[in-house]
Amino acid sequence: MLIALLVLVSCQPALAQGIPGSAERYQRELTRVVQQEWGMAGRVAVHGAQIHQESAWRPGVNSPVGAQGLSQFMPGTSAWIAELYPDLGPAAPYSPGWAMRAQTRYNKFHWNRLSGTADQCERWAMTLSAYNGGLGWVNRDRRLARAAGDDAARWFGHVERYTSRAGWAKRENRDYVRRILLTLTPRYVQAGWAGGAPC
Repeated sequence: MLIALLVLVSCQPALAQGIPGSAERYQRELTRVVQQEWGMAGRVAVHGAQIHQESAWRPGVNSPVGAQGLSQFMPGTSAWIAELYPDLGPAAPYSPGWAMRAQTRYNKFHWNRLSGTADQCERWAMTLSAYNGGLGWVNRDRRLARAAGDDAARWFGHVERYTSRAGWAKRENRDYVRRILLTLTPRYVQAGWAGGAPC
C-alpha cells in the first residue's frame, strides 16, 4: 500500500503545483516552438502559464465572447496572424500546434514593439497586456502614465494604474498580467518548465 501511494504521489508533480495534467502533453512541443522563436533561453514557463490562463490547456474550448482554442484567439485575430505570418499556415485556433506557434509569434510581435521598458519583467507585463487587450491600449496607457508624471517604462505600480478602458476591461487586463507573471509562471518554473520567470 505504501509503495502504491509513493508511486501515485511521484506521478502527480504537475497536479500538485496546480498545473493541469494535460499541460504535460504539450510541454515538449511548446518548448520547441518557444525556443525556435525566442532562442534557447526563451521563456517556456511564461508561455505555458499564459495558455493555462487562456484555456487551462483545453484545445477545443470557446469563450463566451467568441475566443477559440488553446490560446483563445478571436477569429479575426487568427485570420490576421495567418495573413501576417503565412509560414504558420491557414488559421487553425483549435489545432494545439498552430495555436502554440501563433501565440508565441504574437507575443514576439508585441515584445518587439514595446521598447523602452525598465527590464524584462516590465516588458513581459506589457506584452501580455497587449496580447489580452491590444497593443494600442498599452501605448495609450503608457502615454497616460507619462502625462501624469509616472514611469511609462514600468508596468507594475505605474502604467497598470492608468487607462481609459471600461472598468471591467481594466480589471480583466490587469488581473490577466498579474496572474500569469506572479502566480502561474512560478508554478511552471517550479515544475521544471524552461526559461525561468522574468519577475
